Amino acid sequence: LLVLDLMLPGLDGLEVCRRVRRSHDVPIIMLTALGAESDRVLGLEVGADDYLTKPFSPRELVLRVQSVLRRSRAGDAARPSDGAGPVLRDGDLVVDTAARRAERNGVEVSLTGREFDLLACLLAHPGQAYSRDDLLEQVWGWSFGDTSTVTVHVRRLREKVEPDPSEPQRLVTVWGVGYRWDAA
Repeated sequence: LLVLDLMLPGLDGLEVCRRVRRSHDVPIIMLTALGAESDRVLGLEVGADDYLTKPFSPRELVLRVQSVLRRSRAGDAARPSDGAGPVLRDGDLVVDTAARRAERNGVEVSLTGREFDLLACLLAHPGQAYSRDDLLEQVWGWSFGDTSTVTVHVRRLREKVEPDPSEPQRLVTVWGVGYRWDAA
């Protein structure tokens, strides 16, 4: 797990997080004095798993670290390891759950672990609407939390799997509910 302050000399914490996310799926908690909603959303958008603002108690940090690690291990345990996971298909999109690999038009789609889990969850249940709370529970393993995490991940996933992310056709918003996967 990486505990990352946003205000670092040289590269800021957001850029460090972006660079880490390009090649690693290590859990990241951002720790900062910047507590506005826009700062929290930006931290989650670049890939943080949790965001803690100063001042904070050492006990809260320890509990958040334990919680993020527990969710990370739960996600690892839920991933197929015996090669027996299904291959999910929707038009030009192929998701091999055992290999944890997604391709669109024959080109591999670079996804973070959470993006992959979110895609696999939705693609496995086309037409089913999920609330943000449902997705927090099913994908993140959280029984409570900031639902903006889901919103940010949906937006990033749309950028990778939708032909036009501004007019989503597959990963659609169900107003007043959450999100649904509509098969191509």
